[in-house]
Amino acid sequence: MKLESLRLILSDKKYFSPAWVFASLNVMTGTWVLYLPHIKTKFGLNDGHIGIALFCLALGLLISIPFIPYLNQKIGVGRSTKYGVLLYALAFNLPLVVPNYLSLCGSLLLIGVLSGFTDVSMNALVSTLENRNKKHVMSATHGFFSLGGFAGAGVGSLLMSLFSNPVWHMMSVSIFIIVSNWYFSRYYDEIEEKKPSKKPQSKGFKNLRPLLGLAIVAFIIMLNEGSVEHWSNLFLFDIVQVQENQAGLGFVAFSFCMTLGRFFGDAISKKAGSINSIKGGSVIAFIGYVFVVSANFYLSVIGFGILGLGLSVVIPELYRLAGKIKDVPTSLGISIVSGIGFAGFLLGPVLLGVISNWTNLVWSFIFLAFTIILSLVLVYYRLKKHHGFS
Repeated sequence: MKLESLRLILSDKKYFSPAWVFASLNVMTGTWVLYLPHIKTKFGLNDGHIGIALFCLALGLLISIPFIPYLNQKIGVGRSTKYGVLLYALAFNLPLVVPNYLSLCGSLLLIGVLSGFTDVSMNALVSTLENRNKKHVMSATHGFFSLGGFAGAGVGSLLMSLFSNPVWHMMSVSIFIIVSNWYFSRYYDEIEEKKPSKKPQSKGFKNLRPLLGLAIVAFIIMLNEGSVEHWSNLFLFDIVQVQENQAGLGFVAFSFCMTLGRFFGDAISKKAGSINSIKGGSVIAFIGYVFVVSANFYLSVIGFGILGLGLSVVIPELYRLAGKIKDVPTSLGISIVSGIGFAGFLLGPVLLGVISNWTNLVWSFIFLAFTIILSLVLVYYRLKKHHGFS
């Protein structure tokens, strides 16, 4: 199976530069989640406190969503992406230096605002590049997002022992991300979305109904991605009872397999179609959860890998479908699905914190498995039967 989109990204800085933004976001997040056990111990928090703190991330995202389309039109998706990733990398130092729980929540609120702004802007940027140049790189760029998580958690796990203070670790990563993105931003800085026609392109809510279906599925899938990213290490630490330096291995396996799946995603989509790719990925993801909840160290780590492989193709295919809806501007479709999906990414960890506080993390991950079944039902009965996506 050919990796044309990956070769294009690696051979042309015009495509590599936005892909590096995707990677950068998850390098920061992947590094941050390594220190969740540290923060939990530092402030004496339980799972409910962690869930509330992570809710502040979601709240920040929700605050940012109404302003993103305006800012993208005002300063351009290129500049929005550049400023977003630079500020995001800078802000992620705050959770490790704040003195108390209240300021931790405030710092995560700010990161949530910047997360939403950068996520929607970078997806709109890639969509604009695809439409301009008639290339398909959406899945591969999301592969770089997964690769960033693998690097942040994997390399970060190895580097933890070199830093006596978590602040120095995070600050070093932050400086690297800021400098590298400042350099690469020259290749997309001036890109702007195509100005919308003064004549309305949509005939009403009827044209947006398929977009709503895509957004709901995106919310569910990214709820799973965000939950695994923030809670996989605590699952291994609290339930499987591994040592702290092994707790990140589940997320490493998840990110590595998701990266592989997304690099092959564009080729799979051409052969099987978007809907079949989404359905197949969902079934594989459910199987992954069966392994995870066994609470055996080796089976759980393998399960996180299977889960990452299954989820890998879903979000890029949803974005691809969002860009094809008749009479709906591509950038609008991408922004809505991306924004609502990323709300799931940030709200998922909150829900898991609440469920875990009532029961335990095993039941939290069983809940995630059932959301995958719900997503599969929605894909088949709403997207395929009612809206004719293929």
